[in-house]
Amino acid sequence: MNEQNSNQSANFTTSHRYLPFLLVLFVGSGCAALIYEIVWFQMLELVIGSSAVSLGVLLGTFMGGMCLGSLALPRIISARHHPLRVYAAIELGIGTIGFILLFAIPSVGHLYSEYVGRGLPGILLRGAVCAVFLLPPTLLMGATLPAISRWIETTPRGVSWLGFFYGGNTMGAVFGCLLSGFYLLRVYDVARTTYFAVAINLLVALIGFGLSKLSPGGSPAHYEKVSPAVRASGSWQVYFAIAFSGLSALGAEVIWTRLLSLMIGATVYTFSIILAVFLLGLGFGSSVGAYLARKTEYVRIMFGFCQIILAAAIAWSAFMITRSLPYWPINPYLSTSSWFDFQLDIMRCIWAIFPAACLWGASFPLALASAASRGQDPGRLVGGIYSANTAGAIVGSIGFSMLLIPWVGTQQAQRILICLSAVAALLMIGPLVWHVLSSDSFGIKSKRLPLLAVSAASPAVLVVFAAMLAWSVPTVPPGLVAYGRELVIRSYGASYLYVGEGMNASIAVSELSTGVRNFHVSGKVEASSEPQDMRLERMLGHISALFHHDPRSVLVVGFGAGITAGVFVTYPEIEKIVICEIEPLIPKMASRFFRNENNNVLNDPRVKVIYDDARHYILTTKEKFDIITSDPIHPWVKGSATLYSKEYFELVKQHLNSGGVVTQWVPLYQSTENVVKSEIATFFDVFPNGTAWSNDQNGTGYDMVLVGQTAPMKLNVDELQQRLFSSAYIYVAKSLSDVGFLSSIDLLATYAGQTSDLKPWMKDAEINRDRNLRLQYLAGMGLNVYMETQILGDMLHYRRFPEELFIASDNLLQALKERIKNP
Repeated sequence: MNEQNSNQSANFTTSHRYLPFLLVLFVGSGCAALIYEIVWFQMLELVIGSSAVSLGVLLGTFMGGMCLGSLALPRIISARHHPLRVYAAIELGIGTIGFILLFAIPSVGHLYSEYVGRGLPGILLRGAVCAVFLLPPTLLMGATLPAISRWIETTPRGVSWLGFFYGGNTMGAVFGCLLSGFYLLRVYDVARTTYFAVAINLLVALIGFGLSKLSPGGSPAHYEKVSPAVRASGSWQVYFAIAFSGLSALGAEVIWTRLLSLMIGATVYTFSIILAVFLLGLGFGSSVGAYLARKTEYVRIMFGFCQIILAAAIAWSAFMITRSLPYWPINPYLSTSSWFDFQLDIMRCIWAIFPAACLWGASFPLALASAASRGQDPGRLVGGIYSANTAGAIVGSIGFSMLLIPWVGTQQAQRILICLSAVAALLMIGPLVWHVLSSDSFGIKSKRLPLLAVSAASPAVLVVFAAMLAWSVPTVPPGLVAYGRELVIRSYGASYLYVGEGMNASIAVSELSTGVRNFHVSGKVEASSEPQDMRLERMLGHISALFHHDPRSVLVVGFGAGITAGVFVTYPEIEKIVICEIEPLIPKMASRFFRNENNNVLNDPRVKVIYDDARHYILTTKEKFDIITSDPIHPWVKGSATLYSKEYFELVKQHLNSGGVVTQWVPLYQSTENVVKSEIATFFDVFPNGTAWSNDQNGTGYDMVLVGQTAPMKLNVDELQQRLFSSAYIYVAKSLSDVGFLSSIDLLATYAGQTSDLKPWMKDAEINRDRNLRLQYLAGMGLNVYMETQILGDMLHYRRFPEELFIASDNLLQALKERIKNP
C-alpha cells in the first residue's frame, strides 16, 4: 500500500510538473480556434448571407456546439482515460475537420440555393447549413477544456490552474484574431490561413501525445474516486450566476462593437481590434481570478463582489463610448497611414472596454472555485460551468443583436446589462446573507446586531447601487450615429430629424442650414440631396434604363434614400421593381424624409421590397431581370467586399435576361488607386465589354458607374435623344435635367473608358475573389485617403473615343466627341 501511495504521489508531482507546458498548448489551441472562427464565418456568410439573422444563426451554432461539447465529453469519455491523449486526439480531430471544411463549405452554395428555391424556410435552412459544418468542429473545441481539466484535482490549487488554462486559451485567441485579421487574410487567403491553423492543431496534438508518454501514470483524477453525484452545496446559484455573466458579456460585446465601430470606422481591422481587446481582457482577468481563487477561502463572496464591480465597469464603458471618446479632439485625417490610427484605436478600446472584460474573465475561475468540491469529476465541473457560461453567451449574443437593440436601443440594452450583473451578484451574496440572518434565534446578542444589520441591508444597497448605475447610462449622441469617426470635424450646423437603431444598422437623417438633407447609415453619409450625390444616384438608374432597349424588370441592390430606385418609377415600360435591402428600418425612414427625391417609390404598385442580404437573395432567387443596379456601401466597410467579388458579379450575370444591363457604383474618394483598380478589374473580368462613366465635379474625381451587359452594346445616340424628348418620357427628362443632364449628349459625355482602354492601367490589379475578399483589406487601409482627382486623371489618360460603342448622326457624333475630348 505504501508503495502504491508513493507511486501516486510521484505521478501527482509529475502531473504538476507539466502544467506550464499544458498552458502553452492551450495558447496554441486558442490561436487556432479563433483563426477557424474568422475563416468559417467569412466563408459561410457567402452562402447564408451577412444579415443579423444569418450572423445570429452562425454565432448561435458555433457557441452552441462548444456548449454541447463541454457537456458531452465528461459523460462520454471516462476519467480513466489519459487526459493528455484525449486532448491530443481532440486537437487532431479539429485540425482534420478544419482542413475538410476548407473544401466542403464552398461546394454547398448551389445545393443551398436549390433547397431555398423549393420553398424550405430560409431560417431553417441557414441553421441546417451551419449545423452541418460547424457542430462537428465546435463540439470538439468545447471538449478541450473539460478534457484537460482531468489533469488536475478539484482543490483550490488545482482549480486555479483551470483559470490559467482558460486565460491562456483566451490569450492565444487574441494572437489568432490579430494574426488572421492583420496579416494572414490580408496578405494571403482563407486557404493558407486555414493551413496555418491546421498546422497549429497538428503541432499541439503531437506535443500532447508526447507528454502523455512521459507521464504514463495519468492524472490525479485517474486515482481519485470521482463521482458524478458530488457537487458543492448551493452550486445551482453558481451556475445561474455564471450564465448571467456570459449573457451580459456577449450582450455587451454586441453593443460595444456596434458603437465603437461607429467611432473608429467599421473596417475589418476595427472588428479585429475590438475582439482582440475584449479577449485580452478576458484572458488577463481569468489569470487574476485564478490567482484569487487560489489565495482566498471566500471565493463565493469574491465572485459576488466581482459582479458588483462589473456593474460599475459596464456603466464606465457606456459613459466612455458615448460621452467621452467620441469628443476627443482627434482629426482622423491627420495621417493617411492607417497604422497610426490603429494604435490610437487600440488604446481607445482598451480605455473603454478592458475593465469590464477583465471582470468577465475573472468570473470564470471564481465560478469554478465556487462550485468545486473534493471528489468531484473535474471534467464534469468544468463542463457544467463552461456550458452554463456559453449558454448564457448564446442568449446574450442573439437576444441583444436581434431583439433588444432594435426594440429598446443600445442605451436601454446597457441598462439591462447592469441589471444582469446585479442579479448575478445577488445570487452569490443572497444565500450568504440569509445564512448570517438565520444563524441566530431572536435572542440576538447586542454585539452581533451591527453584523446582522449590515447583512440585511446589503441586498437593498446592491439594488439601489445598480439602479443608480443603470440610470446614469447616457443616450447615444445623434452625431455619432450620423458622422461616426468624423463627428468632431463634420457635425457642426446639422440638425437631426431622425435617429434610430435597427437590427443590422443604426441610421440617422440630418438637415444642414443650406437645406441639404443627409441620410446616414452607421456613421457614414450614404445618400443625400447634395447635387453630386443626387447626380450619381440618378446616373445609376438612368444609365441602366436608357442603355437597355426595352426594360421590363429591375433589381435594385441597396435602398439608401431610395433615389436610384425612384428613377425607375419614371419609366412607363417597367413592370416590376424589386428592391433588396438588409436593414428594414432604412426604406421606412427614407420614404418619410426623401419622398420628393425618390418619387415616393415605396408607394408605387410595381415595387416589391425584399429584406435580406443582397448576395443571399441573388444566390437563392430564381428570378431574372433586365436591369440590376447596385449601390452598396463603401468597400472598406466589413462585409461589403462580398458585393464586389468576381463570384458575386458572376451571380449577377446569371440573373440577367438576354440583353440585360448591370450598373455598379465605385467610389473614388476614401480610396486608393489599387483599391479602385481591384474593383474595376474584377467587374471587367466578368463583363469584358464593360464601360466606366464618371460622376465628376467640374473635372475633378468623385465616383463613377460601371456598366456591364451580357453582349457587346451599341448606343444609338439619336434614338436616346428622341426617347428623352418624347411625351412618354417627360418625367425621365425632368429627373435627368434636375441633376444637370439636359440632353443625351450631357449624359453620354460622362464616358470614362472601357475594358480595352483600361487594360494597361489595370495590369497589376488584384481580382477580388470569395476565397480572399482582398478588397476589404486593401480598402480598409485607404479610408483616410482622398486622391480621387488623381485616380480619375490616370484613368482618363488611357481613354479614347469608342467609335464601336456609339451610333449617331454626324452632328451628334461630333458634339459627343468634343465633349468627351474636353469634358
